[in-house]
Order: sequence, then C-alpha cells, then structure tokens
Amino acid sequence: MLNQQFIDDISSKIRELLAKTPARDIETNMRAMLTSMFARLDLVTRHEFDVQTELLARTREKLTALEAQLAALEQNRKP
Repeated sequence: MLNQQFIDDISSKIRELLAKTPARDIETNMRAMLTSMFARLDLVTRHEFDVQTELLARTREKLTALEAQLAALEQNRKP
C-alpha cells in the first residue's frame, strides 16, 4: 500500500517536469484562446439567466393582469 507522502512527491515531480515542457505552454495558450472565444460569445452566468427568467415571469403576470383590466374597462364602456 502506497502512503500519501509518496503519491504527493510523485505528483509534485510530474508537475515540475510538465512545467518545463511545451505542454505547459500549450495549456496556457489553449486557456487564453478559450477565454477569448467565450468572451466573444457574450455568454451570461446561470445566476444572470435565472434573474432575467424571474423578471420575465413577473412581467408576463403584470401584462396578463393589465390585459384583463383593459378587457373589463372595454366591456363596461360598451352600451
């Protein structure tokens, strides 16, 4: 059975080795490219989406109520 210290040492050495290779540069370049692409897509967070969905639902409820009021007023106005 391997102890945790041994695993941590191996993991650390692998990270150090990868930091000195082109793999680290590739990772950095890919991360920058993806960040740039996502920025251009004009994405919103889930929280922002949920807030806008809730706002839209409340607006629809108000619109429905106003339409009902308008219909009632038009009914009262007819001779």
